[in-house]
Amino acid sequence: MASMEENFPRGGIQKKPTEGKTPNQKLERDNLFDIHHEEQSQKRKRSQRDQGKQKKFKADKIVAAKDNVVNIEPLTIETLCEGMLLLGCIKEVSDYELVISLPNGLSGFVPVTQISDAYSKMLSKQVAQGELLEDLNSLSDMYSPGTLVRCIVTSVEKSADGRRSIKLSIDPKKVNKGLNASALASGMLLSGFVSSVEDHGYLIDIGVSGTHAFLPRQKAQNYIKAVKRGPDLKIGQNLNCVIVEVKNEGRVVRLSIDRSEVAASLATERQNWTLSNLLPGLVVKARVQKVAPLGIKVSFLSSFTGIVDFMHMDPEKSMNCSPDQVVKACILSIHPTSKLVRLTLRQAFLHPGGSPNQLSNDRMGAVVEESTVKAFYKQFGAIFELDDGTLAFARMKHLSKTRKSFKPGAFKTGCKHKCRIIDYSLMDEMCIVSLKYQIIEARFLQYQDIHTGDVVQGKVFALKPIGMQVKVTDGIKGLVPSMHLADVILKQPEKKYNIGDEVKCRVLECNPAGKKLILTLKKSLVQSKLPVLSSYEDAKPGLITHGFVVCAREFGCIVKFYNDVKGLVPKNELSSEPISCPDKVFHEGQVVKVMVLKCEPQQERLLLSFRLSGKPAPEDKKECMPKKKQEVKYQIGEMVDVKVLKKKDNGLEVSVLEDEGSVIASIPTVHLSDFVANCKLLWHCLQEGDVLPRVMCLSDKGEHIILSRKSAVISAVQEEQVVRSFSEIQPGMLLTGYVRNVMPFGVFVEFPFGVTGLAPKVTMSDKFVTDTKDHFVVGQTVIAKVMSIDEEKQRVLLNLKVSECSSGDSAAESFALLNQYFKEMKEIRNLLRRREEPSMARGLCELVPGKELQLVVQGVKEDGSALFSGSYVTGLTVTATRYHLGDKNIVPGEKTKALVLHVDALTSKVYVSLREELLKQRAKQRLTENSQHSAVVQHIAEEFAIVSLLETGQLAAIPIASHFNDTFRFDSEKLKVGQTITATLKVVKVNDHGVLLAVQGPAKKNVFVRVRNESETVLEEMLAAVKHSLSLGDIVTGTVKSVKPTHVTVAIDDKLTGSIHASRILDEVPIGSFPTYTLKTGQKVTARVIGGRDVNTHRYLPITHPHFTQSIPELSIRPSEIEGKVTAMLNLKEDSALKKLGLYNVGQTVTCFVKKYNILKNWLEVEVTPDIRGRVPHLLLSLNTRVLKHPEKSFKNGQAISATVTGTDVTERNLCLSLTGIQSLEQGTITVGMVTKVTPHIGLTIALPGGKTGKVSVFHLNDTYMENPLGDFKVGKIVRCYILSNENGKIQLSLRQSRLNPKSNSKVEDVEITCIKDVKKGQLVRGYVKSITPSGVFFGLSTSLLGRILFQNVSPYFVQKHSLYEKYLPEGKLLTAKVLGVNGKEKHIELSLLPEDTGMPSVLPESLGLPRYDAEEEKREADDREKREELKLKTKRRRGNSESEQETKPKKRKICSADENDSGIEVYYREEEEDDQEEEEAKKKSKIRKPGEAPRLQVSVGFTWDEDMNAMDIPVLNQKEESSESEEEEDLQSKLKKQTKKEKELEKQKKEKELCKLEAALMDPSRQPQSADDFDRLVLSSPNSSILWLQYMAFHLQATEIEKARAVAERALKTICFREEQEKLNVWVALLNLENMYGTEETLMKVFERAVQYNEPLKVFQHLCDIYANSEKYKQAEELYHTMLKRFRQEKSVWLKYASFLLKQGQTEATHRLLERALKALPTKEHVDVISRFAQLEFRFGDPEHAKALFESTLNSYPKRTDIWSIYMDIMIKHGSQKEVRDIFERVIHLSLAPKKMKFFFKRYLDYEKKFGTTESVLAVKRAALEYVETKSSLADT
Repeated sequence: MASMEENFPRGGIQKKPTEGKTPNQKLERDNLFDIHHEEQSQKRKRSQRDQGKQKKFKADKIVAAKDNVVNIEPLTIETLCEGMLLLGCIKEVSDYELVISLPNGLSGFVPVTQISDAYSKMLSKQVAQGELLEDLNSLSDMYSPGTLVRCIVTSVEKSADGRRSIKLSIDPKKVNKGLNASALASGMLLSGFVSSVEDHGYLIDIGVSGTHAFLPRQKAQNYIKAVKRGPDLKIGQNLNCVIVEVKNEGRVVRLSIDRSEVAASLATERQNWTLSNLLPGLVVKARVQKVAPLGIKVSFLSSFTGIVDFMHMDPEKSMNCSPDQVVKACILSIHPTSKLVRLTLRQAFLHPGGSPNQLSNDRMGAVVEESTVKAFYKQFGAIFELDDGTLAFARMKHLSKTRKSFKPGAFKTGCKHKCRIIDYSLMDEMCIVSLKYQIIEARFLQYQDIHTGDVVQGKVFALKPIGMQVKVTDGIKGLVPSMHLADVILKQPEKKYNIGDEVKCRVLECNPAGKKLILTLKKSLVQSKLPVLSSYEDAKPGLITHGFVVCAREFGCIVKFYNDVKGLVPKNELSSEPISCPDKVFHEGQVVKVMVLKCEPQQERLLLSFRLSGKPAPEDKKECMPKKKQEVKYQIGEMVDVKVLKKKDNGLEVSVLEDEGSVIASIPTVHLSDFVANCKLLWHCLQEGDVLPRVMCLSDKGEHIILSRKSAVISAVQEEQVVRSFSEIQPGMLLTGYVRNVMPFGVFVEFPFGVTGLAPKVTMSDKFVTDTKDHFVVGQTVIAKVMSIDEEKQRVLLNLKVSECSSGDSAAESFALLNQYFKEMKEIRNLLRRREEPSMARGLCELVPGKELQLVVQGVKEDGSALFSGSYVTGLTVTATRYHLGDKNIVPGEKTKALVLHVDALTSKVYVSLREELLKQRAKQRLTENSQHSAVVQHIAEEFAIVSLLETGQLAAIPIASHFNDTFRFDSEKLKVGQTITATLKVVKVNDHGVLLAVQGPAKKNVFVRVRNESETVLEEMLAAVKHSLSLGDIVTGTVKSVKPTHVTVAIDDKLTGSIHASRILDEVPIGSFPTYTLKTGQKVTARVIGGRDVNTHRYLPITHPHFTQSIPELSIRPSEIEGKVTAMLNLKEDSALKKLGLYNVGQTVTCFVKKYNILKNWLEVEVTPDIRGRVPHLLLSLNTRVLKHPEKSFKNGQAISATVTGTDVTERNLCLSLTGIQSLEQGTITVGMVTKVTPHIGLTIALPGGKTGKVSVFHLNDTYMENPLGDFKVGKIVRCYILSNENGKIQLSLRQSRLNPKSNSKVEDVEITCIKDVKKGQLVRGYVKSITPSGVFFGLSTSLLGRILFQNVSPYFVQKHSLYEKYLPEGKLLTAKVLGVNGKEKHIELSLLPEDTGMPSVLPESLGLPRYDAEEEKREADDREKREELKLKTKRRRGNSESEQETKPKKRKICSADENDSGIEVYYREEEEDDQEEEEAKKKSKIRKPGEAPRLQVSVGFTWDEDMNAMDIPVLNQKEESSESEEEEDLQSKLKKQTKKEKELEKQKKEKELCKLEAALMDPSRQPQSADDFDRLVLSSPNSSILWLQYMAFHLQATEIEKARAVAERALKTICFREEQEKLNVWVALLNLENMYGTEETLMKVFERAVQYNEPLKVFQHLCDIYANSEKYKQAEELYHTMLKRFRQEKSVWLKYASFLLKQGQTEATHRLLERALKALPTKEHVDVISRFAQLEFRFGDPEHAKALFESTLNSYPKRTDIWSIYMDIMIKHGSQKEVRDIFERVIHLSLAPKKMKFFFKRYLDYEKKFGTTESVLAVKRAALEYVETKSSLADT
């Protein structure tokens, strides 16, 4: 024992739990017996305490006998039970649970719902609201690993694979349930949590009902500073509190969490602890009673006993405990039923509030080549000493591969073994190791060992709908999602995989924190040799790898890789051939080979291609990545020349000439022209190789570029008459676009830049629309007017009515269309002329309207039209209609002259006329423009009509449509051939077209154009905005139309809309308010015009601008601007943005309004005035790090904020602003920054406001140096920083709390060392190892200071191999050193790490077996001299090189082995041990006031606290004299003094009333008893009342006093009079219940046997059956029923009871068999009754059909049993259909029964029909009754 305890480990950082390791079976068996012993010993203790001194002698004998069998053993998972209290240590904190390390290597978890009531309420509130609550902190904010907590076991669950998991709760309501208000005493230490934060402190819930606990702020300050988790405690935070003062019998307590007070608290007898309310974590003085092989037995708090197992002996004192020795111990656990108390003597637990040592990260999973057995414990395991001197424990099952192969001989003390550290138990401060070969050799031990892309072997252990679960190793399980079960998706995976199959998978994703492992079984991924793409940073352009398709849509495919990295393969990169429907070609889960085209890691965007042919070499870049070039080159609206490559069904594929054809684009057919007819014609005429000049880029959506030749759209873009985004759209705008889709309900119109809108059927046309398809076709050019916009849904409603969309000058508009049409026709002609070979096409070019031809008649058709042929028109169809033949009768073969009217190149048709008036030569007249002529319509084409002027016979073309949108005519409106119209000539020269150009004249009023009065005004329009007469300074009134965050639109009259900017609403804008929301929609406002905004560009126009009268008026309703002079703020030149911004000086404060937070650019966009915008960069938004983490949540759109001008931005369009003032970044200021780089062992690079960067060295990260100082910092983390220096542009920062919060006076463990003067000889300093050189170890003390440690001062051992130093002193290792000497001149510091200097363990462990220096003293002295010489030589070099060494040294990451971060704790203990006892006595006297001596009451009378709150508050306030500054308190006290006489009198009366109430309550007979004494009095007064005895038992059970409850039951059985059989039976039943719940099967059977002897056996049997059934012990119940059926065969009730039991279990078949057995066993007279009862039971619980059959067969045999008929009827009325019920009634009333009985049945039938039937059915029953009576009377007569 002694050897084992010599030096137990103190070490380590905690590690992941390997979930509750189940001990082996043998252990369980032993355990059962052991628990039994514990209970016996516990009974002994209790009886000893109860019976007092007089039986001492007898008791001692028992002790002697029993002590031999008491087995002190470690805690195992089998001994845990619900309600057990334990002390645990937080091991890990995740979002939804805390993992807790428990004693003896166990671990459990606390779900987030078991933290505390207040926290659970906030969680439910958050879930209900669906948004994050401000004051709800995550678990990781409140709990950190290493904290000790008290917990209670809520359940021990067994999982499918046999492992058990322990569920815990740390809710004080559960943990402290043994306490009540009267039991509280000052000095007690207990758990509580913060339930609310008040002004002067915190309300703490300690889980004791009726008690209000208060923690004053000053008692919490010390703790808050120490834990460094913000300036306040958080709601839901668990605290270790010590009671300072108890008032009002425990109804009010004052607490403290001051570290020193908590650490000094000691549980004493005066605090009245009892076994039912003892808490884990209490530190007690204990006296050793007995020393056993596995531990010791102790007594504490005078009367309690407990055990300390071998894992919890104090390793420091290598304790050879002797009986009667007094030690300090800490309670670890209390068993709820056996009341066994376990304690620990480990130093870390003896000061409450401390925390156990942790294991360094790199030790976890380490293989230890030689570990020495220190002690072996049969059935439990062995203790080993590891290579670094720490101790470890191996469970029995981890000592050998199987139970059989275990050789006890190999585990004698001193034997050596190879083992691997598999876990670390914080509560035992010990590593858990395994000697199993397969664990030592295992590739993976924990999730951290697995990396993405690893190929792993696993075993299938479950198939679920979401996928297949695979077990990689014991503690590591992964999921193969169903998509990844094979290369193809499996419909029935269970056919391919069976549970237990070995599979080879590849890791897709591994998240150790969440213990999540996702695997794939896709062969092509598992066997892929291509690089693994597991982060966006790895995705370099040109990389080729394997991925899998997760989604295929019309836009392309999304491909996923490892670690959830995903990218897009756009449609044009799917294949070298175009793919129209990717979802048909690619399927989900398909493994594909892809090439990376482009990656943006910050945005997590990845662009991929399936076209792998192009190598990413520079010369081939063109074809490989056309996308790259395009993105840079083509903006929407850019003009290019293109060459036709290929004609497709829906358009042309072209290449852009500027890029030598490397960029491929397409022009859809509908985009070839504004005219539908010309689109078809152009497509028809163009050939591959033709060049189309000046085509515009319309869109570039990651597919091919789409181009357009629509001239109307091109000119709209070039003249900037377009909207680039939804936000620019204003109602009233006129926009040029094209029809995207025609639906039955309206037309969708698309505009350049991708904005779309809908023109509903109502606003499509001025005419009535029956079918939308008659009006518009897809691709047609239209001009649309914006009617309204819905910002939320991003919808635009449009108007396409010509009356709304035309400028009013229909002649000009229609002529422009005609002109454009002929211009395009001319281009087509030129194109055809350029064709090389003489062809039909060239012939077409020569033919123009007005040309005379010599033709030969081919034939005349039925409709009167004729066909011709001629030399000029070979291959063309020449036709003349009947009208154009004139009056001539022609015959085939005849030659004739004809005039060409129209040539249709698309169909190769030529229309000619033979009419005389056209062919007749007339004298040419001089025609003038705009002259009006009568004309006759000769031919009607698609876009125009050919007319001939009456006077001259010349041909002219007139447009059919007056506007782009004018597409539909009723038949009555259409032009007809031969009709005479008036035409106004526009072009009087006959040009290439062969016709004059004209428009339809005024004779026909244009139907569509509304004539406007001059007074009418129209909302701002694009093509010709309507003028308004407003000028600067005008006062207008209007109605608020809509309220946006930064502006309000106002309708001034029907058509004119103005805008009020947020800055123009109030004179004084309160910061934080929303000015625009002070106005409501529909509100009337009076405003003044202060400027105008251009409709198209939204620029502010000066009043002098010619277009001012066509602008949107900008208004102001600021009182000062309405009354005073109008400022000329907006009256500046259009391009003078610079001048405007120049009006603002740097440093000036402005009020601005939030527009939005731009997440991509990381700045806040604001508006200062209507025409001045600003931006606030991310780091200038606030000094609060919480705001900077989520800036988008902190600033609401439209909110007024105050900002400081810092300058203008690069484009000089915006002001640069700051919300934190101008950051000076001078030495001594505090600012915020963002981590941009983490350099191991060096420090951080931080981005500061204003674009500067600064550096933080590892020495300035914290006031306490840590083992892994940079572990908490990740790139992007926001931190507060203190500027240490700012010289030559280099900024040095500090993150130390002492710098950031100098007032907090937090403890600075590692003081800043700025220069050599701060270092004194003999001082202990901490720092990080920098490097190891031949002259010693260089040790960093601060950023600028290095010290040197000579090798003989590193450790007391002599080391030959320097590599050993590098292994145990890696760069960055944290150590404590002692200063041996300081040379100020040469700046040399000599240090020592020797244990005798630092008080720390040696840096090189003893286990290495190195020789000590002492043996070679002389050698050492000689060495010293040499070293000093060497030092002098090398100092100069060292000073120069130390910096470079630090950079070039390879960074070896190793973290220190166990003991090195114990900063001097052992030393402290060594010094203090002797005076420990006296000091504690003194503390006890000073701390403990005499607590109230009230007995422990269970307060079940609910005191109402709110009756007189003042009575409670006053004393609490008066206590706080320290904070007398608080004015509120003074006020309260002064109020108390000022109370009038009358008030005092009233108060007195009130108190009297309350006392009376209390007394009455105590006298009340219905008052509930509250203590054992109360119950004793009551049972004396009514000894035969079983109910009282049962309540008394329940009272003990509440306090888990099982033995006492048993004793009460036994007393009851002796006391109750023997005649009161029922009362006695009640107690027996209660006792049976008690044993069933708390006892064992054995104790239950003993009680049952006794009960059967004393009571009626049948009743006892029946009660026990019910008990079994209620506690779901169905197997035992069934066995008992079988016994009863044998013993009470003749009892009908037994058969029925068993039947009902079986039916409730759903065993209908068994019930049927039981009925047969019952009928055999019971006498015949009982049969009918039994069958009927069985049938009733079947109806209730079983099969109604079978029940009916039973009744029917019974009634067939016994038709006259009216009782059975009645029962059958009742049941059928309840369960059957009306038809079935009526059938039964009909059968009954036709039976021949006694008249009396028949009357009864008729009456029932009648009642039934009255209730459920109709009047007819009621009459039918009456008729039947009459018939019955008549037949009876007629029979009587005869």
